[in-house]
Amino acid sequence: MALHKGPEKPDERPLSVNPFYGEADPVGGMTEAPPKHRLPTAPLPPSTAYQVVHDELMLDGNSRLNLATFVTTWMEPQAGVLMNECRDKNMIDKDEYPRTAELERRCVAMLADLWNAPDPSAAVGCSTTGSSEACMLAGLALKRRWARRNADRYPGARPNLVMGVNVQVCWEKFCNFWEVEARQVPMEGDRFHLDPQAAAELCDENTIGVVGILGSTFDGSYEPIAELCAALDALQERTGLDIPVHVDGASGAMVAPFLDEDLVWDFRLPRVASINTSGHKYGLVYPGVGWALWRDTEALPEELVFRVNYLGGDMPTFALNFSRPGAQVVAQYYTFLRLGREGYRAVQQATRDVARGVAERVEALGDFRLLTRGDELPVFAFTTAPGVQAYDVFDVSRRLRERGWLVPAYTFPPHREDLSVLRVVCRNGFSTDLADLFVADLEQLLPELRRQSHPFTRDKDAATGFHH
Repeated sequence: MALHKGPEKPDERPLSVNPFYGEADPVGGMTEAPPKHRLPTAPLPPSTAYQVVHDELMLDGNSRLNLATFVTTWMEPQAGVLMNECRDKNMIDKDEYPRTAELERRCVAMLADLWNAPDPSAAVGCSTTGSSEACMLAGLALKRRWARRNADRYPGARPNLVMGVNVQVCWEKFCNFWEVEARQVPMEGDRFHLDPQAAAELCDENTIGVVGILGSTFDGSYEPIAELCAALDALQERTGLDIPVHVDGASGAMVAPFLDEDLVWDFRLPRVASINTSGHKYGLVYPGVGWALWRDTEALPEELVFRVNYLGGDMPTFALNFSRPGAQVVAQYYTFLRLGREGYRAVQQATRDVARGVAERVEALGDFRLLTRGDELPVFAFTTAPGVQAYDVFDVSRRLRERGWLVPAYTFPPHREDLSVLRVVCRNGFSTDLADLFVADLEQLLPELRRQSHPFTRDKDAATGFHH
């Protein structure tokens, strides 16, 4: 969550409220509008409070035109009704809401089957507030398993976690919060994610695990999970080190099972100990819900699991958060029931088709070079073509924002800081018609961009609020 400070200079200017929002008298109660940085002295009529908040939120961007976010921005009305019916149910109160708890259990079982757990009934898992919490839990399990195996050396030895430099920021947070050394494989040339052999070379007796990303946020590409496991198999043969793999499938774990069935990345690989995904990304549910699954009880140390009373029985829980709404879990179960495998396949294929079509049309404009084409995640990244000197990707992002499109521009991490790109995330609800409008707007901007004398970006770090 973002950290916020109070205003350095309190703005106590009264808000301007339309007099017609008064309950009965058009000017009643309008002599003093509410302050913005302290609690009002007296209550407001509900219609007035609603309108004050509603009017300010109109200045937010349109979520459907946000091509930066992976998060679901459209669901069916029936899903919204179910979520409204469950928004007051606290997921932690499993004895009060046993059917909501049962739907969570069913979702875990469905994912265990989808991800080819050797014995889906033996796999363990839980819902989370999103992939960030799921990754924290998976990392904790890796660290605790390593500490248990190295009880004679820990806490003296410092554990480490190996990952590509392209990981989502939650993994850097995990290493910082839980005092684990982050060992990152840098990008090289046109390889924008982890190299399996380079990752294996960073492992030693203090490595708690290796993170593989099924769908990099930088460019939408899958990391080679099977090759990573093979490199670690070879490492074990040489050194005896048995290093587990966690697959961060925040996006790809809800795409690959339906569109890339021959791709082996999941529990079919014995070295994969755990997998996470975001239900609120390509799981097609509004934020926030994520899922974390472990191959079996051996992969999740028992001492991390808390027990709560559940209808006079025993309900194990594993979470960083305590209270949270059950609405998103219910919406996930609804979506699983509503779509099934064939429905998910149809939705994800349509989204990938849109991504590939838009990527081809962007390339055909002649001003841009594609890094990826939307043929793994429905995501593609592109940069300006060689010879384009009048503008840069940050100029393009800024001009598209004027037309309502939120397209992030950002610089790649070491060792490719020289490369700045734009990234387009296609989601369910970003239709072919919207894609046509996007390409048309981009094409209309190009003549003016080409006439610039130079790029107008002075500070690339300040040019975008986008962060991975």
